[in-house]
Amino acid sequence: MVAETRVAAIELGGTKSIAILAEGNTVVDQVSVPTTTPEETLPHLRDQLKSWHAEKPFSAIGIASFGPVQLRRQAENFGSILKTPKPFWTNADVAGELTSPFDCPWAIDTDVNGAALAEYRWGAGQGCTSICYITIGTGVGGGMVINGQPVHGFMHPEVGHVRTRRSPNDAFAGACPFHGDCIEGLVSGPALAARFGRPMSEVNDADPLWMLVANDIAELVSLLLLTTSAERVLFGGGVSTSRPFLLPLVQKRAHELLAGYLPIPQTEDLFPIVRQAGLGSLAGPLGAVALAHSALGI
Repeated sequence: MVAETRVAAIELGGTKSIAILAEGNTVVDQVSVPTTTPEETLPHLRDQLKSWHAEKPFSAIGIASFGPVQLRRQAENFGSILKTPKPFWTNADVAGELTSPFDCPWAIDTDVNGAALAEYRWGAGQGCTSICYITIGTGVGGGMVINGQPVHGFMHPEVGHVRTRRSPNDAFAGACPFHGDCIEGLVSGPALAARFGRPMSEVNDADPLWMLVANDIAELVSLLLLTTSAERVLFGGGVSTSRPFLLPLVQKRAHELLAGYLPIPQTEDLFPIVRQAGLGSLAGPLGAVALAHSALGI
């Protein structure tokens, strides 16, 4: 059934947004538009969905959005953006604007929960019951899937804004406007530029400051393994993919921080657990597709 299912999906990003048409988990068409204001961006995406639906109806819509998003179904503003630093988007009714013309099931979640679900179904999380997906780029986001379901509660996971132990010799104050030295304030792209004091394109892989960055990410990994008991912690995003030397440093340091408490005897035993995500740049679009499938119960 999945292979034949025609669905539409939206990946709503901070810089650009993508309308996606898929057959099963194969993207057959996609259209990208800049993310400007809700009044400009959402109608463009909705019109693209209407065009595809007129050609041949799709069965469901999945929406993977930047956050924070109201995901409590009983809330009056379910499917809307909550307070966000992105201009004009606070209270934007994303789900309502995108789904109102269509009589079909739909689902909305954060972009990182969507990516985690796609990795769980089709990527490096296959065969697991629990995974965490961490993206390190302009910000730091974290999605969690436990027993096949993205994690929700009062809100959704905001992994990027947790605080972890700092290296004793690290004097960087952090760059998050809310929390200073939360993980996003320490290792996101803008935070790294502030930490290194120059554009990242000018920073050599051998710079000793990378050891402090690796320690911060390893602290996050050990926290996630101890609190969520995830079978996989998967990394995506521009920083992760453009600096592949970081992952071995993180694996080694995370093993040291766990100090033998978990049954992971050697650093090498952590390699299958803490690893790069498997879907690459498709994690976001396929995350929205996976949400459409979940709306259909498949």
